Amino acid sequence: MTFLNPERSPVWAGTDDVGTGDRPRKRPGQKIIGVEQRAESAYDFAMSGPATIARLYRYPVKGLSPEEVAGATLTPGQTLPADRRYAIENGPTGFDPAAPAYFPKIRFLMLMRDERLAGLRTRFDETSNVLTVRRDGAVAVQGDLETAPGRAAIERFFANEFAAELRGPPKVLSAPGHSFSDVAAKVVSIINLASVAAIEGVVGQTVDPLRFRANLYVSGWPAWHEFDLLGHIPHALTQAFGHSDCGVYAQVLTGGDIAAGDAITIPD
Repeated sequence: MTFLNPERSPVWAGTDDVGTGDRPRKRPGQKIIGVEQRAESAYDFAMSGPATIARLYRYPVKGLSPEEVAGATLTPGQTLPADRRYAIENGPTGFDPAAPAYFPKIRFLMLMRDERLAGLRTRFDETSNVLTVRRDGAVAVQGDLETAPGRAAIERFFANEFAAELRGPPKVLSAPGHSFSDVAAKVVSIINLASVAAIEGVVGQTVDPLRFRANLYVSGWPAWHEFDLLGHIPHALTQAFGHSDCGVYAQVLTGGDIAAGDAITIPD
């Protein structure tokens, strides 16, 4: 992987802004959400020993539930498989599946703003392409996202249940090989769990690492070690740290398999 420096990249694709106090604030290209679906401390993850991948997550539908995976195959220049493969358009965007382009997250249903999404539990079956949406433990809707009837079923559910959040008819979007990432580049996002634990110490409350919506959660690094990988000190979290960033993005240069528990080494 190569780690992206936001000050040197033509695309803002660097670090995630956690803001101050108990309510995160946002900046273009970040991965923090306003409301998370469960509270889990960084200390609930393994926090000692050599640096390892503690957990891996994908987010098949932008703004919906994270899905933990045991492992994944990385491909050069690509995201984690099926990560942000779909998005739900919030009002017309002009997205063209034949020529997919980047759009900012505000053009889609997203958890940071549309907080009622946190009341849903979703699961995507990559074999059948079926998205299952549960609410209060019961199945609310299912649909094959690769068929018109299946997409229509999902769209009707959100049109009926999220009318207050919508600026137009919801539409399930996808395109072959496209990812609806928060940044234009195809990246893998990484969160250092020790940095999350440091934030917990400052705000005085539990911070669920999943609120950062990252792909790889790393244990064993010292707090803020991720910024050493960028070759710069982040600019402007709070006065306690002297910066407002948490997490980095990386581009995959060489493909291969990764899994939870894998050791992490940084080449000289």
